[in-house]
Amino acid sequence: MWIVSKRWGAWLKRGHVSCWLALCAWALPVMGAEPVYVPQAVWVKDNVYAIVGPLGQRSSANAGLNANYGFVVTAQGVILIDSGASAHSAAMLEKAVRAVTPKPIRWVLNTGSQDHRWLGNAYFAQKGAELQAMANTVKTQHAMAAQQMSGLQRFVGDQLQGTVPMQASTVHAAPEKTLVIGGVALQWMETNAHYPGDTLIHLPQQSVTFTGDLVYVDRLLGVLPQSNVRKAQAAFERLKTLQPQHVVPGHGRVTDLAQASRETGDYYAFVIDKVGAAARNMDPMDETLKQWGQPAQFMHLQNFDELHRANMNRVFVDFEANP
Repeated sequence: MWIVSKRWGAWLKRGHVSCWLALCAWALPVMGAEPVYVPQAVWVKDNVYAIVGPLGQRSSANAGLNANYGFVVTAQGVILIDSGASAHSAAMLEKAVRAVTPKPIRWVLNTGSQDHRWLGNAYFAQKGAELQAMANTVKTQHAMAAQQMSGLQRFVGDQLQGTVPMQASTVHAAPEKTLVIGGVALQWMETNAHYPGDTLIHLPQQSVTFTGDLVYVDRLLGVLPQSNVRKAQAAFERLKTLQPQHVVPGHGRVTDLAQASRETGDYYAFVIDKVGAAARNMDPMDETLKQWGQPAQFMHLQNFDELHRANMNRVFVDFEANP
């Protein structure tokens, strides 16, 4: 409700109604317009924070930050987990970190190779941060950089200006690595689930896992042409052995292992056990899509209508070709 002071009331009486209407039109949001996303830190545990992005598609309103990020504050500086989709969005993440601590971002760890995981790298490198990633992550970044820059341009437009793809200078060759950075112990392991070179980062002392795109909650996960649901299921089983108290998924709210299992682990099992099995049995695809197209336990998730049938198609074709 608008509250008009006596001063404003007198101003209106002097005939400035048209100006008042213009002010109202400027202040009210445009019907149907996507709200502008402002990254904010969410405390997870101890010195660990998450930055939770919106669940929708990349856009200029969210600066391509439609994913989750995180950071750990150490005595020596800040460890940033994933750098954003551009130099523009990297600066937005930096501002969210600055709202928590004045300490510099000294390390940037890439959990994956999709655009919004790493195209902000150069912004932080220019400020002295060390970039780190697993070897297969860097390999995929090199292969996909030009395509990702071109594709992202359609979503964020001029916000991509000044963005230069830069891969990590510190590369870890093993598929699983135990490290200490800034006095913080972490376990870094490949998943190769949603996208080649995807990884997760587990902080054993804090019992927090940043899963990258292995885990989605609140929205349905997407099975891309590059995804591998068999590797994803195996990686999810590995995640369960870590028994994290707190899960920072690739998309969706900070959660626990129970919700991650219901909304992601069970979905991997569903598409493999139902759709994959139908392909192995050489059942007709149309009958399979009809039979398993409305699983009640997942229909509440955002993007279900847009993604589930496409996910089934990709899994069916995969298992048909590679039973």
